Amino acid sequence: MAPQAPRLLGRTPSGPIWKCDRAGFYGPAQLPSPLGFEAAGIVEDVGTGVTAFERGDAVTVLPSVRPLRFGTYGETILVPDVAVVAQPPELSAVEAAALWVAHLTAYAPLVEIAEVGPGDVVLINAASSSFGLAAISIVRRLNATLVALTRTRRKADLLLRLGAEAVIVTDEEDVVGRTHALTAGAGARVAFDAVAGPALTTLLHALAPGGIVVQYGLLSQEPMLFPLDVSARKLTITGYGLDLAADTELHRRAYRFVKDGVAAGAFRPVVADTFPLSAAAEAHAVLERNTHVGKIVLLP
Repeated sequence: MAPQAPRLLGRTPSGPIWKCDRAGFYGPAQLPSPLGFEAAGIVEDVGTGVTAFERGDAVTVLPSVRPLRFGTYGETILVPDVAVVAQPPELSAVEAAALWVAHLTAYAPLVEIAEVGPGDVVLINAASSSFGLAAISIVRRLNATLVALTRTRRKADLLLRLGAEAVIVTDEEDVVGRTHALTAGAGARVAFDAVAGPALTTLLHALAPGGIVVQYGLLSQEPMLFPLDVSARKLTITGYGLDLAADTELHRRAYRFVKDGVAAGAFRPVVADTFPLSAAAEAHAVLERNTHVGKIVLLP
Protein backbone atom coordinates (compact mmCIF):
# COMPACT_ATOMS: atom_id res chain seq x y z
CA MET A 1 0.00 0.00 0.00
CA ALA A 2 1.36 3.43 -0.95
CA PRO A 3 2.04 5.76 1.99
CA GLN A 4 -0.60 8.37 2.69
CA ALA A 5 0.09 11.99 1.78
CA PRO A 6 0.91 14.25 4.76
CA ARG A 7 -2.20 15.65 6.44
CA LEU A 8 -2.84 18.52 8.82
CA LEU A 9 -5.55 18.80 11.44
CA GLY A 10 -6.53 22.29 12.60
CA ARG A 11 -8.85 24.05 15.05
CA THR A 12 -9.11 27.26 17.06
CA PRO A 13 -8.78 27.15 20.89
CA SER A 14 -12.55 26.60 21.08
CA GLY A 15 -12.95 24.83 17.74
CA PRO A 16 -12.43 25.71 14.06
CA ILE A 17 -13.75 28.66 12.11
CA TRP A 18 -15.44 27.98 8.78
CA LYS A 19 -16.42 30.08 5.79
CA CYS A 20 -19.75 29.17 4.11
CA ASP A 21 -19.61 27.68 0.60
CA ARG A 22 -22.79 26.12 -0.78
CA ALA A 23 -25.04 26.06 -3.87
CA GLY A 24 -23.44 23.20 -5.79
CA PHE A 25 -21.65 25.10 -8.56
CA TYR A 26 -18.44 23.15 -7.93
CA GLY A 27 -19.74 20.04 -9.65
CA PRO A 28 -21.77 16.97 -8.72
CA ALA A 29 -21.37 15.77 -5.15
CA GLN A 30 -20.41 12.19 -4.37
CA LEU A 31 -22.10 11.42 -1.09
CA PRO A 32 -21.10 11.71 1.65
CA SER A 33 -20.02 15.14 0.45
CA PRO A 34 -18.40 17.58 2.92
CA LEU A 35 -19.16 21.30 2.86
CA GLY A 36 -16.72 24.17 3.22
CA PHE A 37 -13.67 25.35 1.30
CA GLU A 38 -11.84 27.79 3.60
CA ALA A 39 -11.00 27.82 7.29
CA ALA A 40 -8.85 29.43 9.96
CA GLY A 41 -7.74 27.70 13.13
CA ILE A 42 -4.98 26.36 15.36
CA VAL A 43 -2.98 23.27 14.40
CA GLU A 44 -3.87 20.38 16.68
CA ASP A 45 -1.69 17.69 15.11
CA VAL A 46 0.37 17.01 11.98
CA GLY A 47 0.97 13.90 9.92
CA THR A 48 4.22 12.15 9.14
CA GLY A 49 6.44 14.26 6.92
CA VAL A 50 4.84 17.60 7.73
CA THR A 51 7.65 19.99 8.68
CA ALA A 52 6.28 23.46 7.90
CA PHE A 53 3.78 23.46 10.79
CA GLU A 54 3.56 22.29 14.36
CA ARG A 55 0.98 22.15 17.11
CA GLY A 56 -0.26 25.55 18.19
CA ASP A 57 0.36 27.35 14.88
CA ALA A 58 -2.37 29.73 13.71
CA VAL A 59 -3.13 28.80 10.10
CA THR A 60 -5.59 29.28 7.27
CA VAL A 61 -6.72 26.84 4.61
CA LEU A 62 -6.35 27.78 0.94
CA PRO A 63 -8.53 26.54 -1.96
CA SER A 64 -5.62 24.41 -3.19
CA VAL A 65 -7.40 21.05 -3.30
CA ARG A 66 -10.47 19.90 -5.20
CA PRO A 67 -13.81 21.01 -3.72
CA LEU A 68 -16.07 18.40 -2.15
CA ARG A 69 -13.10 16.32 -1.01
CA PHE A 70 -11.89 18.03 2.17
CA GLY A 71 -14.73 19.84 3.93
CA THR A 72 -14.25 22.50 6.58
CA TYR A 73 -17.60 22.19 8.39
CA GLY A 74 -16.62 20.28 11.51
CA GLU A 75 -15.27 20.61 15.02
CA THR A 76 -11.95 19.32 13.73
CA ILE A 77 -10.87 19.22 10.09
CA LEU A 78 -8.33 17.17 8.15
CA VAL A 79 -6.65 18.77 5.12
CA PRO A 80 -3.41 18.31 3.15
CA ASP A 81 -0.52 20.46 4.30
CA VAL A 82 -0.17 21.89 0.77
CA ALA A 83 -3.47 23.70 1.36
CA VAL A 84 -2.33 25.35 4.59
CA VAL A 85 -0.49 28.65 5.20
CA ALA A 86 0.20 30.75 8.25
CA GLN A 87 -2.64 33.04 9.26
CA PRO A 88 -1.81 36.62 8.18
CA PRO A 89 -0.96 38.46 11.42
CA GLU A 90 -2.83 41.54 10.18
CA LEU A 91 -6.17 39.67 10.20
CA SER A 92 -8.37 38.12 12.83
CA ALA A 93 -9.25 34.45 12.49
CA VAL A 94 -12.72 35.41 11.23
CA GLU A 95 -11.22 37.69 8.56
CA ALA A 96 -8.62 35.11 7.59
CA ALA A 97 -11.36 32.51 7.08
CA ALA A 98 -13.03 34.93 4.65
CA LEU A 99 -9.95 36.01 2.67
CA TRP A 100 -8.55 33.50 0.24
CA VAL A 101 -11.15 32.15 -2.19
CA ALA A 102 -12.47 35.56 -3.24
CA HIS A 103 -9.09 37.28 -3.58
CA LEU A 104 -7.33 34.35 -5.24
CA THR A 105 -10.23 33.98 -7.70
CA ALA A 106 -10.08 37.65 -8.66
CA TYR A 107 -6.27 37.70 -9.00
CA ALA A 108 -5.74 35.87 -12.30
CA PRO A 109 -8.60 37.47 -14.29
CA LEU A 110 -7.57 41.00 -13.32
CA VAL A 111 -3.79 40.76 -13.00
CA GLU A 112 -2.69 38.04 -15.42
CA ILE A 113 -5.48 37.74 -18.01
CA ALA A 114 -6.78 41.31 -18.39
CA GLU A 115 -3.50 42.88 -17.18
CA VAL A 116 -5.34 45.75 -15.51
CA GLY A 117 -3.26 48.85 -14.92
CA PRO A 118 -3.37 52.65 -14.53
CA GLY A 119 -5.79 54.33 -16.92
CA ASP A 120 -8.04 51.28 -17.32
CA VAL A 121 -11.74 51.41 -16.50
CA VAL A 122 -13.02 48.14 -15.05
CA LEU A 123 -16.67 47.11 -14.72
CA ILE A 124 -17.33 44.75 -11.81
CA ASN A 125 -20.64 42.90 -11.98
CA ALA A 126 -22.28 41.55 -8.79
CA ALA A 127 -20.00 43.99 -6.99
CA SER A 128 -21.46 43.44 -3.51
CA SER A 129 -20.53 39.74 -3.53
CA SER A 130 -17.36 38.63 -1.78
CA PHE A 131 -15.73 38.15 -5.20
CA GLY A 132 -16.84 41.58 -6.34
CA LEU A 133 -15.50 43.23 -3.19
CA ALA A 134 -12.18 41.41 -3.61
CA ALA A 135 -12.05 42.62 -7.22
CA ILE A 136 -12.69 46.19 -6.07
CA SER A 137 -9.72 46.07 -3.69
CA ILE A 138 -7.48 44.50 -6.36
CA VAL A 139 -8.43 47.08 -9.02
CA ARG A 140 -7.71 49.86 -6.54
CA ARG A 141 -4.28 48.36 -5.79
CA LEU A 142 -3.58 48.26 -9.54
CA ASN A 143 -4.40 51.99 -9.75
CA ALA A 144 -7.22 51.51 -12.25
CA THR A 145 -10.69 53.07 -12.22
CA LEU A 146 -13.52 50.78 -11.14
CA VAL A 147 -17.23 51.02 -11.79
CA ALA A 148 -19.34 48.76 -9.57
CA LEU A 149 -22.57 47.21 -10.87
CA THR A 150 -25.26 46.19 -8.40
CA ARG A 151 -28.94 45.39 -8.81
CA THR A 152 -30.37 47.66 -6.09
CA ARG A 153 -29.57 51.16 -4.86
CA ARG A 154 -29.53 49.92 -1.26
CA LYS A 155 -25.94 48.73 -1.68
CA ALA A 156 -24.65 51.67 -3.72
CA ASP A 157 -23.43 53.90 -0.88
CA LEU A 158 -21.49 51.05 0.73
CA LEU A 159 -19.79 50.20 -2.58
CA LEU A 160 -18.71 53.83 -2.93
CA ARG A 161 -17.29 53.77 0.60
CA LEU A 162 -15.40 50.58 -0.21
CA GLY A 163 -13.64 52.20 -3.14
CA ALA A 164 -15.81 52.25 -6.26
CA GLU A 165 -15.42 55.48 -8.24
CA ALA A 166 -18.98 55.07 -9.52
CA VAL A 167 -21.90 52.68 -9.04
CA ILE A 168 -24.44 51.68 -11.68
CA VAL A 169 -27.72 50.29 -10.34
CA THR A 170 -28.60 47.75 -13.02
CA ASP A 171 -32.31 47.47 -12.16
CA GLU A 172 -32.76 51.22 -12.61
CA GLU A 173 -30.09 52.52 -14.99
CA ASP A 174 -28.91 52.04 -18.56
CA VAL A 175 -25.59 50.26 -17.98
CA VAL A 176 -24.25 50.93 -21.47
CA GLY A 177 -25.27 54.57 -21.55
CA ARG A 178 -23.97 55.27 -18.05
CA THR A 179 -20.65 53.52 -18.76
CA HIS A 180 -20.10 55.59 -21.90
CA ALA A 181 -21.05 58.76 -20.00
CA LEU A 182 -18.50 57.95 -17.28
CA THR A 183 -15.76 57.27 -19.85
CA ALA A 184 -16.39 60.22 -22.20
CA GLY A 185 -17.83 57.82 -24.76
CA ALA A 186 -14.87 55.45 -24.82
CA GLY A 187 -16.32 52.51 -22.89
CA ALA A 188 -14.60 50.31 -20.31
CA ARG A 189 -11.57 48.20 -21.19
CA VAL A 190 -12.29 45.31 -18.78
CA ALA A 191 -15.41 43.66 -17.34
CA PHE A 192 -15.25 41.13 -14.49
CA ASP A 193 -18.48 39.16 -14.77
CA ALA A 194 -20.08 36.74 -12.30
CA VAL A 195 -23.54 36.74 -13.86
CA ALA A 196 -23.41 35.74 -17.57
CA GLY A 197 -26.80 35.40 -19.28
CA PRO A 198 -28.25 38.62 -20.76
CA ALA A 199 -25.94 40.68 -18.53
CA LEU A 200 -22.97 39.49 -20.60
CA THR A 201 -24.49 41.05 -23.72
CA THR A 202 -24.86 44.34 -21.85
CA LEU A 203 -21.25 44.27 -20.70
CA LEU A 204 -20.03 43.64 -24.24
CA HIS A 205 -21.92 46.72 -25.48
CA ALA A 206 -20.33 48.73 -22.63
CA LEU A 207 -16.76 47.81 -23.60
CA ALA A 208 -14.35 49.90 -25.60
CA PRO A 209 -12.93 48.42 -28.83
CA GLY A 210 -10.31 45.84 -27.88
CA GLY A 211 -11.92 45.31 -24.48
CA ILE A 212 -12.13 42.04 -22.58
CA VAL A 213 -14.77 40.30 -20.49
CA VAL A 214 -13.52 37.73 -18.00
CA GLN A 215 -16.54 35.60 -17.16
CA TYR A 216 -16.11 33.58 -13.95
CA GLY A 217 -19.63 32.90 -12.65
CA LEU A 218 -23.06 31.74 -13.78
CA LEU A 219 -25.49 33.48 -11.44
CA SER A 220 -27.92 33.77 -14.34
CA GLN A 221 -29.19 30.56 -15.86
CA GLU A 222 -30.51 32.34 -18.98
CA PRO A 223 -28.84 32.04 -22.41
CA MET A 224 -25.94 34.30 -23.35
CA LEU A 225 -26.33 36.30 -26.58
CA PHE A 226 -23.34 37.83 -28.36
CA PRO A 227 -23.61 41.13 -30.29
CA LEU A 228 -22.87 40.90 -34.00
CA ASP A 229 -20.02 43.41 -33.72
CA VAL A 230 -17.90 41.39 -31.25
CA SER A 231 -15.40 40.55 -34.00
CA ALA A 232 -15.43 43.96 -35.64
CA ARG A 233 -14.71 45.66 -32.31
CA LYS A 234 -12.02 43.07 -31.50
CA LEU A 235 -13.58 42.14 -28.16
CA THR A 236 -12.31 39.20 -26.12
CA ILE A 237 -14.54 36.92 -24.06
CA THR A 238 -12.74 34.45 -21.82
CA GLY A 239 -13.81 32.21 -18.99
CA TYR A 240 -11.96 31.59 -15.75
CA GLY A 241 -12.34 29.13 -12.92
CA LEU A 242 -10.12 28.90 -9.84
CA ASP A 243 -8.07 25.69 -9.94
CA LEU A 244 -4.90 26.33 -7.99
CA ALA A 245 -4.38 22.59 -7.57
CA ALA A 246 -3.69 22.34 -11.31
CA ASP A 247 -1.22 25.26 -11.56
CA THR A 248 1.26 25.56 -8.72
CA GLU A 249 3.12 28.50 -10.31
CA LEU A 250 -0.11 30.49 -10.58
CA HIS A 251 -0.84 29.45 -6.99
CA ARG A 252 2.46 30.93 -5.80
CA ARG A 253 2.02 34.20 -7.69
CA ALA A 254 -1.57 34.64 -6.52
CA TYR A 255 -0.74 33.80 -2.91
CA ARG A 256 2.17 36.26 -2.84
CA PHE A 257 0.06 39.03 -4.41
CA VAL A 258 -2.74 38.61 -1.87
CA LYS A 259 -0.37 38.19 1.08
CA ASP A 260 1.51 41.37 0.12
CA GLY A 261 -1.78 43.23 -0.31
CA VAL A 262 -2.92 42.20 3.16
CA ALA A 263 0.41 43.28 4.67
CA ALA A 264 0.11 46.66 2.93
CA GLY A 265 -3.39 47.18 4.29
CA ALA A 266 -4.92 47.09 0.78
CA PHE A 267 -6.90 43.86 1.24
CA ARG A 268 -9.24 43.25 4.14
CA PRO A 269 -12.25 40.99 3.62
CA VAL A 270 -15.70 42.36 4.41
CA VAL A 271 -17.55 40.07 6.83
CA ALA A 272 -21.28 40.61 6.60
CA ASP A 273 -22.24 38.41 9.55
CA THR A 274 -21.25 35.41 11.64
CA PHE A 275 -23.31 32.41 12.73
CA PRO A 276 -22.61 29.46 15.03
CA LEU A 277 -22.04 26.20 13.18
CA SER A 278 -25.30 24.92 14.67
CA ALA A 279 -27.09 27.66 12.68
CA ALA A 280 -25.50 26.75 9.35
CA ALA A 281 -28.93 26.29 7.74
CA GLU A 282 -29.86 29.85 8.76
CA ALA A 283 -26.58 31.13 7.32
CA HIS A 284 -27.35 29.37 4.04
CA ALA A 285 -30.80 31.02 3.98
CA VAL A 286 -29.12 34.42 4.32
CA LEU A 287 -26.88 33.57 1.36
CA GLU A 288 -29.90 32.59 -0.73
CA ARG A 289 -31.72 35.85 0.05
CA ASN A 290 -28.70 37.77 -1.26
CA THR A 291 -29.30 40.84 0.88
CA HIS A 292 -25.88 40.78 2.55
CA VAL A 293 -22.61 42.43 1.47
CA GLY A 294 -19.45 40.35 1.89
CA LYS A 295 -18.81 37.01 3.56
CA ILE A 296 -20.84 34.89 5.94
CA VAL A 297 -18.62 33.08 8.45
CA LEU A 298 -19.46 30.13 10.70
CA LEU A 299 -18.05 30.11 14.23
CA PRO A 300 -17.64 27.34 16.82
